[in-house]
Amino acid sequence: MSESERRGPRRPAFFSPSALEAHGGAYDPTEQIHVAHETAAALVHAGRAASDPAVTERLIALVDDIGLSTVAELWSQRPARSLPGSLWRLYVLREWVRRFPDEASREYAAGIRFTTPDHAVAGAAEPPGPDVMERLIDEILRGVFNGDLAVALERGSAFCRVVSAGRADVSSGSEAAEHAANLLGMADDLAASARLWRAEALD
Repeated sequence: MSESERRGPRRPAFFSPSALEAHGGAYDPTEQIHVAHETAAALVHAGRAASDPAVTERLIALVDDIGLSTVAELWSQRPARSLPGSLWRLYVLREWVRRFPDEASREYAAGIRFTTPDHAVAGAAEPPGPDVMERLIDEILRGVFNGDLAVALERGSAFCRVVSAGRADVSSGSEAAEHAANLLGMADDLAASARLWRAEALD
């Protein structure tokens, strides 16, 4: 067994803005912008037009089918407060929860007492065990495709705030503090995107 295998899967870094934006591949900038926004809009439209639970579940599991790197190539270099940028962040959150459900549960549970209103908005059942975290993040994404997209973004924002508070409480060191701060930045971006969607200005 190799050293990397013994160490286990690498935890997704949570997630500086530059890391989120640099994750994707290199394209012609004009083409990339067009493709990013067109694919994001088409995905949301397809999900909301279908009214088909099977279609919704396939869209939620998009990263499972095509891989995070493919989604990154499409959307990661777009502004955080845009439709592709917002979708990218929600799928990153889902991927983290699915890879590290115990960690997500521990940090979320620790954050509840500091962020009770955000916990209510996020809508996690209690106790927030690993299976609850996986269901919650899928429910948030489900709202993108068959609910109020602004509410889904607000729930994602609230989830980030709870986890950020919990991470700051149960972890120590500069890296953990940076990751907690990055999650707060993600929360702010998702909340701003929700406001833009309501104003019909999120594209």
